[in-house]
Amino acid sequence: MTAPVHPPLGVAETALLTRRITRLSVAVALTLAVVKALVWHVSGSVALLASLADSGLDVLAALITYFAVRYAASPPDSEHRFGHGKAEAFASLTQAGLVFATAALVGQEAIVRLLHPQPVRAEGWGMAVMGVSLVMTAGLIFAQSRVLRRTRSVAVQGDRAHYMVDFGSNLVVLAGIGAAALLGASAPDTIAGLVVTAWLVWGAIGVFRQASFELMDHELPDDSRARITELMTQDPRVRDVHQMRTRASGPYIHIQMHAELDPSLSLVEAHQVMVAAERRVLAAYPTADIIVHPDPRGAAEPHGGSFPEVHEPGPESSAR
Repeated sequence: MTAPVHPPLGVAETALLTRRITRLSVAVALTLAVVKALVWHVSGSVALLASLADSGLDVLAALITYFAVRYAASPPDSEHRFGHGKAEAFASLTQAGLVFATAALVGQEAIVRLLHPQPVRAEGWGMAVMGVSLVMTAGLIFAQSRVLRRTRSVAVQGDRAHYMVDFGSNLVVLAGIGAAALLGASAPDTIAGLVVTAWLVWGAIGVFRQASFELMDHELPDDSRARITELMTQDPRVRDVHQMRTRASGPYIHIQMHAELDPSLSLVEAHQVMVAAERRVLAAYPTADIIVHPDPRGAAEPHGGSFPEVHEPGPESSAR
């Protein structure tokens, strides 16, 4: 497996990066909302109104994300022993709801304008503000992508997905206003508004899916699970691991597993082996919370309860 470009980050470093990028997101959303509101008041473009409505909710979504990443990075307390990381997923879920609401409002306005056309005014200003919006949105997406290469913040991921949809919708709005100015008709502008509505719905579905994965304790990706297994079994005294359970929670990940050890090891030796294995995993995943149950290989009793022991098939058995 190839080495990461950047060293893994701890909770403090992750929190610092997410705070900075969410602050930038709020600034971009607020600036674009104000500029679009001023130009829409002059032009009356329904496509620009669609983009304005989206930018207005972007401000609210960005503020929610801004506070969510701070709360998610706060340390565990007596009431939240697993931390507060799920706040990021709730923020993304809120974003998805806001985008759905935006799509409904914009779609309604576009249908009204389609039935009762109104001319688009000041097309040049409309096209200019959309050009500015494209540049600022592209810059923010680039910055968010750099942060996501070093963190796995689901809130920033949802925010970036939202802005990527915004970038595409801004292109549609620009084309709609330009076509309306060229043809002297309002229909292209209204159709662009409807296209933006569909685009918003599609983007909201993607953000909703990502947030639901984390809220439902979806397993980490297969490559991450394989990497954890590899790190645990680098010591030959750790013969194998099974019953691995992983989940993400904001900047944290939680890992539970059973480790099969050489049954001849003493309790002290088994403890030392487990501590060394945990340190190897923490070096690669500094924000991990790790719980390992050691089993004597070949002499372990099966575990019951609500989560009975299931031996996952290895690569060889899967191939058969």
